[in-house]
Amino acid sequence: MNLKFNIGYRTVFGEELVLNVVDNDKLGSTKESQYRMSTVDGEHWVCQISLAKGQAPKVLRYYFSVHRAGVQSRHEWKTMLHTLELSSHRADFYNLFCRWADIPEESYLYSSAFTDCINRCRVEALKVSEFKKTVRLQVRAPQLRNGEKLGVVGSGDKLGNWNIDQALPMTEHNYNEWVVDLDADDYPQGRLEFKFVAFSEEGETAPMWEDGLNRTIDLPWMNEGELVSYDLTQAFFPLSNEKLAGTLVPVFSLRSKRSFGVGDFGDLRMMIDFVAATHQRVLQILPINDSTTTHTWTDSYPYSCISIFALHPQFVNLHQLPGLKDEQLRAKFAAEREELNALPQIDYERVNKAKLAYLRVLFEQEEGREMMRSAEFKAFFAETESWLVPYAQYCTLRDEYGTADFNTWKDHRVWNEGDRKQLSNPRSKAYGEVAFFYFVQFVLNTQMQGVHEYAKSKGVILKGDIPIGVNRNGCDVWTEPKYFNLDGQAGAPPDDFSVNGQNWGFPTYNWNEMLKDDCAWWVRRFQNMSKFFDAYRIDHVLGFFRIWEIPVEAVHGLLGQFVPSLAMSREEIEAYGLHFQDDFFLKPFIADWVLDRVFREHAQEVKETYLNHAHDDLWEMKPAFDTQRKVERAFEGKTTEKDIWIRDGLYALISNVLFLRDRKNPELFHPRISAQFGFTYEALWDSDKAAFNRLYNDYYYRRNNHFWYSEAMKKLPKLVQATRMLVCAEDLGMVPDCVSWVMSELRILSLEIQSMPKDPSVRFGYLSRNPYRSVSTISTHDMSTLRQWWDEDYERAQAYYNSMLHRGGAAPHPLPGWLARDIVSRHLSSPSMLCVLSIQDWLAIDEDLRLADANAERVNIPANPHHYWRYRMHLNLEDLIGNKDFKQNISELVLQSGRK
Repeated sequence: MNLKFNIGYRTVFGEELVLNVVDNDKLGSTKESQYRMSTVDGEHWVCQISLAKGQAPKVLRYYFSVHRAGVQSRHEWKTMLHTLELSSHRADFYNLFCRWADIPEESYLYSSAFTDCINRCRVEALKVSEFKKTVRLQVRAPQLRNGEKLGVVGSGDKLGNWNIDQALPMTEHNYNEWVVDLDADDYPQGRLEFKFVAFSEEGETAPMWEDGLNRTIDLPWMNEGELVSYDLTQAFFPLSNEKLAGTLVPVFSLRSKRSFGVGDFGDLRMMIDFVAATHQRVLQILPINDSTTTHTWTDSYPYSCISIFALHPQFVNLHQLPGLKDEQLRAKFAAEREELNALPQIDYERVNKAKLAYLRVLFEQEEGREMMRSAEFKAFFAETESWLVPYAQYCTLRDEYGTADFNTWKDHRVWNEGDRKQLSNPRSKAYGEVAFFYFVQFVLNTQMQGVHEYAKSKGVILKGDIPIGVNRNGCDVWTEPKYFNLDGQAGAPPDDFSVNGQNWGFPTYNWNEMLKDDCAWWVRRFQNMSKFFDAYRIDHVLGFFRIWEIPVEAVHGLLGQFVPSLAMSREEIEAYGLHFQDDFFLKPFIADWVLDRVFREHAQEVKETYLNHAHDDLWEMKPAFDTQRKVERAFEGKTTEKDIWIRDGLYALISNVLFLRDRKNPELFHPRISAQFGFTYEALWDSDKAAFNRLYNDYYYRRNNHFWYSEAMKKLPKLVQATRMLVCAEDLGMVPDCVSWVMSELRILSLEIQSMPKDPSVRFGYLSRNPYRSVSTISTHDMSTLRQWWDEDYERAQAYYNSMLHRGGAAPHPLPGWLARDIVSRHLSSPSMLCVLSIQDWLAIDEDLRLADANAERVNIPANPHHYWRYRMHLNLEDLIGNKDFKQNISELVLQSGRK
């Protein structure tokens, strides 16, 4: 069997096209075979390959790429590969006329969010044809809605003579891609004239013609046993864009009458029911990965996961498991469940201790042993063994040594691949020591995958969250330390959330190492997420352009620098008219007037205890206190107002510099973020301040744009195309211009918050200007809720009331339900594809349902690195689902806005 591939692509000198045939084996690994193509004019490229007919696959998948000097420089969109079904029984020669496929503008319609949840595509194999000579038409039609099919109609009896009722039905052989085989002998004139039509299977809607002129194809001379395939331009229909509404709620915040003091995967099913019942189509949650390092409440931070694969044991739905045989234990756990479930907030430590104890008892029962012997567990283990085995050993050692800091472990400071065999053998002692953690993850994975399937059956998109970082003492770092830089801390520069910046404590990524294997660690991470979700939010997408890296000896984020970035030389700095002074610019500027202003009556005590006199009226930090970490240790356990005042003042002194040395090249420098608010800047001459401002603005807003664009494009395309999940990104903070370039190019949905406009010339964003490819929301888990925001700043609320809501008079306080409903309605009416509101902001519209204390609804305070994540809904899901008035209220808002 011979296959001839033809494609039009205009190359430049030195470029060539390559055909890449992709083969996926039964284990899921991918193998690609490459074939160089030939051309006579640099525009029309041809490649012919031969396959043994008895050994040829039923389906061939492939893509084209551009190579220069043997290195790939560009490739097609790989999420949707070209699909060729070798289904013509008589064909021994396939002549394929292909089209180059870049990421389409409507790539979101190819995501599993739309194909599996909203539009419910039903992919099926193309039936075998028996024609002597075959013409195949292949076209993509992503706009079709649930229950619609594609047909072809045109001139000639076989194409229905333009009678739409006689349209020839096509087969959806790949997501949104339709194909039909025609008998070439039915068209002796050698010409096809046709159009595509969309029609409803149930006849609920009238058939619809595609836009544009009639399509025509002049067939080539064909021999018997030949198939000619035409890859045609997309069929476009005059349909409006789909807009969807949804809810954001952390799983741990859910409450039902049956839950165990924390939201679980059973509650998540009930929340899906509520979302579906109110005509919403999206349910967004926070990360659900295991974050256990200390077994204390500090582990409640969901963005500090110890494993990018393992799920958190607290989310297990115990009611879905076999019961405990011991009646006393059953009664004990039932009483504890009732007590914990009655609490207004989560008691993280008691909940997790109780659930793990329950799981341990079940594991040791006969039912637990049966689960471990089941075919389902064996299939799960085979699929997840690569990460599950080291994770289980990590958890065992963490509990054995009483710490997650693996640097203190005696014999296992790094994962030993040689241990895998014994840890995977059910007959070995090592297996028995870690098998409990296999069991827990099997239960969690089974339940969460069941929730995912349930959401799809209800037409609800489950949207997950991918944190930008991992815990530095976690299993991922322990297993594959080469991917991480442990001499720095990831964070964020100062923003509306924190004037000192944020220090998350995560290690930064060693991207040079990750790029060596095409970001395989990230690809595995995203592919694992796709088992549970059909959409995801990339937390802090700016980290893929550059990360804010803070020295390990710093507490605040002010001493960080963007990595990678183009640091400045002394000569470049002086070219702005600013004479470079090492001591003045690079060391903390501590003068008498600075100390008096910061410490006031405590200034003399600070001088005597923490400073050495340098000269004149200048001071320097004593070596015992010359870093923020040293100061932090010195004040550990000291909580009086005076102690906190002095501690924070010393932090400020240490960060009071104008420039920072580059971490890799000490002869290059970065202007310190927000230096204009520091004392060194205040001490400059006015002319030097003007020069520094010019330098500062160039560095942070112009100098690195193209460099950061190229950095992001090395990573994000691989990750975006690793799965078919719908990609959304949190693009808040100090956003360089290049972020929108990359997100537009990769068709990533942006996050739009009216109170945090991306246009610096306005105070509040205009909802009507939201791009379609975006997620609109009022608040996130890191922000004040709508009700909190309204009462935090009366002047701001008044300005919003008058200028955005176009209402006169004084703004009412606290926020009344009718006004919250108006704000929600306006957000739902925005052009954004998705409008996802927090459960707190939905409840704000109903004064009878919402929590009386608005401040008790806050999920996180980013400025506090030790925040306790324990917010829980005050309403049971059973009562929420049973409240017809509230459901009707939401349904009306959603439907009136044109969302569904």
